[in-house]
Amino acid sequence: MTETDAVLARAVQTGALPCVVAAAADRTGVIYSGAFGNRTVGTDDPVALTTTFRLHSMTKAVTAVAAMQLLERGVLSLDSPLAPLLPELEGKQVLAGFDAAAAPLLRTASTPITLRMLLTHTAGFSYDIWNEHTLAYQKATGFPGPFTGKRESLNQPLAFEPGTRWHYSIAIDWAGRAIEAASGMDLEQYFRAHIFDPLGMADTTFVQSDEQRARRVTMHRRQPDGAIAPFVLDRPEVTEFFGGGGGLFGTVPDFLRFTQALLNDGGGLVRPETWAEMRRNQLGVLPVEPMVSILPNLSETCDFWPGHPKGWGLSFLINLKQTPEGRSPGSLAWAGLSNLYFWIDPMAGITGVFASQMLPFFDARAVETFRNFERSLYGARGAQ
Repeated sequence: MTETDAVLARAVQTGALPCVVAAAADRTGVIYSGAFGNRTVGTDDPVALTTTFRLHSMTKAVTAVAAMQLLERGVLSLDSPLAPLLPELEGKQVLAGFDAAAAPLLRTASTPITLRMLLTHTAGFSYDIWNEHTLAYQKATGFPGPFTGKRESLNQPLAFEPGTRWHYSIAIDWAGRAIEAASGMDLEQYFRAHIFDPLGMADTTFVQSDEQRARRVTMHRRQPDGAIAPFVLDRPEVTEFFGGGGGLFGTVPDFLRFTQALLNDGGGLVRPETWAEMRRNQLGVLPVEPMVSILPNLSETCDFWPGHPKGWGLSFLINLKQTPEGRSPGSLAWAGLSNLYFWIDPMAGITGVFASQMLPFFDARAVETFRNFERSLYGARGAQ
């Protein structure tokens, strides 16, 4: 058993995670893969590399690549207003507050929304999980939240004027809408033709077959006493739209094919110069804000490496100095709600994918396991 195996096995044995499937690659091939635990806590049904997961917001990276492919073809622009393509973005309303009767106060945004804003989470959108005003608006109006799967949920008011701050959001669901409008294909069709089939990602999809669903891991939740129990996520299996911000299902080996392609200078998915733009910090002086949890049953407050400088690309978190785990400056990363994480380190030539299926997001023991997974891989490379 390798040190990496031991890290992951110990996490399951000690109750840090219900299960974990993880893999890593360098530019030439897979350097690690492993699966530990059971698909449902308390059963004898082990996870495997073929186990499928809800990928949640790991979907965002795929959507960003698709958008940049269409930019290369001249049918999308990073900085042109999107309202001519998506009329619903014309005259977007900003939630300015609430009156004495708790009724929402709205004003019209003065800045047009662009694709660059969507991919950098600076367009003004939000998530109810991390924005108290958005959650209050939903409660006051009965407006559907993002977990309802309703198309109308995308039409929530903005939380701030476009371009004035970074705030994690549903914006990349709108980027998915732009891809569909510009390509004439739905996201399932577009991703299949231009990303999944070229990379051999046969198990990645918005709508699972019965056979793929039979391989899916159960959702779990950390209980108040620290134990882990299965539960049914209140989210429809098939939604009213394909969510470019979080709708995909897939396996760890499939997603590693995607990140390894990007590690190889875009891997043919996008041109090297496009990949360089995706890797560039787009925020200027704007900070990547901590994601302060409003719904702690879904997420802990999330701040990767507090005090460390961070940026945001198209659409990835960027660490601007080396992390304690060994990740090089300029590496790219993001995550999925039920404690899934990935990173791409172009300088060191390594990428990794780590998947569990447990809420809340950014659970301390889950994050520590992910960090230990990463440390073990960098440590092994340094020992070679």
